[in-house]
Amino acid sequence: MATIKVPAQFSAAEDAERLQKAFQGWGTDEASIISVLAHRNAAQRKLIQEIYKETYGEDLLKALDKELSSDFERVVLLWTLTPAKRDAYLANEAIKLLTANNWVPLEIACTMSSLDLFAVKQAYHARYKKSLEEDVAYHTSGDIRKLLVPLVCSFRYEGDEVNMTLAKKEAKIMREAISDKKHNDEELIRILSTRSKAQLNATLNHYNNEFGNPINKDLKTDPNDEYLKLLRAAIKCLTSPEKYFEKVLRLAIKGMGTDEWALTRVITTRAEVDMERIKEEYHRRNSVTLDKAITGETSGDYEKMLLALIGHGDA
Repeated sequence: MATIKVPAQFSAAEDAERLQKAFQGWGTDEASIISVLAHRNAAQRKLIQEIYKETYGEDLLKALDKELSSDFERVVLLWTLTPAKRDAYLANEAIKLLTANNWVPLEIACTMSSLDLFAVKQAYHARYKKSLEEDVAYHTSGDIRKLLVPLVCSFRYEGDEVNMTLAKKEAKIMREAISDKKHNDEELIRILSTRSKAQLNATLNHYNNEFGNPINKDLKTDPNDEYLKLLRAAIKCLTSPEKYFEKVLRLAIKGMGTDEWALTRVITTRAEVDMERIKEEYHRRNSVTLDKAITGETSGDYEKMLLALIGHGDA
């Protein structure tokens, strides 16, 4: 359900040459940068970087950093990184903010496969000489730490097998914890942080059928409680990531000013994963296409790059 459009013929050497030529002369040829990078998958972008370094003796990311600026620079640099390195960078950036952005490590922990999450943790360790778990634990506290650390440490079973007896039992455990307002209950967190996504879906479907409400509705007792917001987001990321990311995009685009950081983050991290589903959900929820929403809120090369990544026309 990716949205990037990759050409049938690919030559990393030719792409590296086009990019090098785009940096020459008085001005940068942004159109060529978009034409190449926005239409190459992760493996191809990695190969282009390797060939560029071999041929021109310079890191492509550093060359882009020198030539570009503002939101266009950020979207191009994030996109050019390998997915694992990109997510490691985004996680570190979010964790180190003065007001830590706990949503980013939560998204990474809950929307990825176990192997992809492991790759991000390896990339994080290689770049920052610390573990992602270590930094999440150090920069959080209380119930938020109690929830986030097990999620980041998780390595779930990826199969489709479901134990319905267990689903019924654990739905009851979750219901009792929520009814008693023990939202930080260890068993509740254990279930969310260890069960496969298929098993979790079965448990939460049984919860809805048995107790009459979706679990997230029962967790809205205090809409402003930061821990409960994260708990609901974790459940949504684990079960319906397209609905979670639709909301992130909606909040980024609507309201006073555009949140370019959130907009860039979602599009660069999901374009090769499930952006088609997110676009469908956005259209269903807002009665306007994501393409049109982006066009109304962004401009210039930044807009062109975003539109290309979400597969807009011939962008």
